[in-house]
Amino acid sequence: MFADRRDRFLHRLGGAAAVIPAAPLVTHHADVEHPFRQNSDFWYLTGFDEPGAVALFLPHKPENPFVLFVAPKEASAEVWNGFRWGCEGAVERFGADLAHPIAELAELLPGYLDGAEGIAFRVGRHPAVEPLVLKAWGSQLDRAPRSGRAALGLVAPCPLLHELRLRKSPEELARMREAARISAEAHELARQVARPGLNERQVQAVIEQHFLEQGARGTAYGSIVAGGDNACVLHYTSNNAPLQDGDLLLIDAGCSLNDYYNGDITRTFPINGRFSGEQRALYELVLAAQEAAVAAVAPGQTAEGVHDTAVRVLVAGLVDLGLLAGAVDGIIEQGAYRHLYMHRTGHWLGLDVHDVGAYRLGEHHVELEEGMVLTVEPGLYVSDRLPVPEGQPAIEERWKGIGIRIEDDVAVTDRGHENLTASALKAPAAMER
Repeated sequence: MFADRRDRFLHRLGGAAAVIPAAPLVTHHADVEHPFRQNSDFWYLTGFDEPGAVALFLPHKPENPFVLFVAPKEASAEVWNGFRWGCEGAVERFGADLAHPIAELAELLPGYLDGAEGIAFRVGRHPAVEPLVLKAWGSQLDRAPRSGRAALGLVAPCPLLHELRLRKSPEELARMREAARISAEAHELARQVARPGLNERQVQAVIEQHFLEQGARGTAYGSIVAGGDNACVLHYTSNNAPLQDGDLLLIDAGCSLNDYYNGDITRTFPINGRFSGEQRALYELVLAAQEAAVAAVAPGQTAEGVHDTAVRVLVAGLVDLGLLAGAVDGIIEQGAYRHLYMHRTGHWLGLDVHDVGAYRLGEHHVELEEGMVLTVEPGLYVSDRLPVPEGQPAIEERWKGIGIRIEDDVAVTDRGHENLTASALKAPAAMER
């Protein structure tokens, strides 16, 4: 699988050489590092899960097009920080044509880049490697009047690589189904245990315990467990308030697998097991918008079109409920609904939760194709945090403090879509007990 990805990437590079660094270790405090998380681009091409490595992709050197620089085998380091594959493992296990100790990168990089028509490297992200790349390129330019050759430019590899990552292979979709399964099970467990008097953090613990018990690496992002008005804070992660009788609980949580594929699910339900009239009215509206948006996912559609579908359902319903006033088209055109729904309806999903890939190319929105995966997550958030637009009705107290979001992970298929997270229930009756 990784070899196939490398072949496709090398083909797209043409005559340019690419330098793709791994992630470094990041200090958490004093001399303690955060748990290591590999750079997604590096992982996508190599499957190598150690920090500080550098991968070279050299289509101009067809005898050795894939070269890895890695931390060497070293017993004194491994006894402290664990096993390393070293140079031999990089070749035998990970398919590198050649492998060198990372300490030799500065010395050997210029020779490997020599003869390339360009250099593909992401500037501004890799401070340890960037000076070496620029120095090697600068030396080529200095020699160009005598040698007659030099890389003509420094380009970003991101467009080529991220276009590949946007379309998931069958193997990737299988892993995303697994992440979706574990994430959905955790949401079902959370709904079973939630009750008035518990703390948000206790529900978070149930969710994240299930992730680990099922073999996931951990959370895909900071879990959001937001009771009542806390749900109107989109990125609420304090998760330390008591759950109140009569409130809703919004949970936005997903797991990340050991190979970094992610789930991303949001469900909202009544803490005491019964919706109030206002809660149910808004919940059914968000659900209708979400189901309409999911149904719109198909080849030839766009992420913008999916968003527009959800917005139209939400605005029409809010007019019916008296929370908005005016013609639906005019409200949408003016953005007069954004104090109640202020975010987009979804994002790409894959190795990153907000995964790579363009949503538009110039004036044209990217059309959905088989293998793309996106979240579909409309919501409503009724609070005093944002001012009511001029001409729109003041919000009555009975609506305030209600925050609802419903999110699924949806893969585009050849004829329509597959809801990867359908096993996480969302019908109003299923949310009550």
